[in-house]
Amino acid sequence: MENISIIIAGVGGQGLVLATRILSEAAFSQGLDVKTNDVVGLSQRGGTVWGSVKMGEKIYSPNILPKEADIILGMEPLEALRWSHILKDGGKIILNTNRVYPTPVLLEKEPYPEEAIEGLKEKFEVIEIDAQKEAEASGNIKAANTILLGLVSKYLPIEDQVFEEVLKAHVPPKAVEENLTAFYRGKRYGS
Repeated sequence: MENISIIIAGVGGQGLVLATRILSEAAFSQGLDVKTNDVVGLSQRGGTVWGSVKMGEKIYSPNILPKEADIILGMEPLEALRWSHILKDGGKIILNTNRVYPTPVLLEKEPYPEEAIEGLKEKFEVIEIDAQKEAEASGNIKAANTILLGLVSKYLPIEDQVFEEVLKAHVPPKAVEENLTAFYRGKRYGS
């Protein structure tokens, strides 16, 4: 099996740390070697956050070099754009279309880079999804990150039952069924 490198990019409050943990623990539970890290210091102010997960037979470092990532899980479009330099040619971007505008955009000092985000489709395989809308339809708008995990799982060598067990271990008991519904809604998206 070839190693798989994933960048998860978002802003504070989108559940990136939990998604990174679930993804890495599912890979480990599947018997893969896994290395992961995340940077979340700015999350308290709604700032940029990111995580990396590398999985395979033998992984030596969680760091992903430019042009090495297989998948960007973009929890926010601008953050996916910011990390696109790290994606392999022909790599995949799973793009949550729900925007979280940064302060310079809110203050009308900078435009939101719609054209540059749209331009990602010329270089990469971009799979767009409104994760909030899909999460709401699955019964819990807070499960947008689980929708995205379901969608990314289509491209990973991890069995669904492994994801189920890891999800059950990490979400509150009262939200387990909604998160399982969200996971499978994401998994079926576009099929």
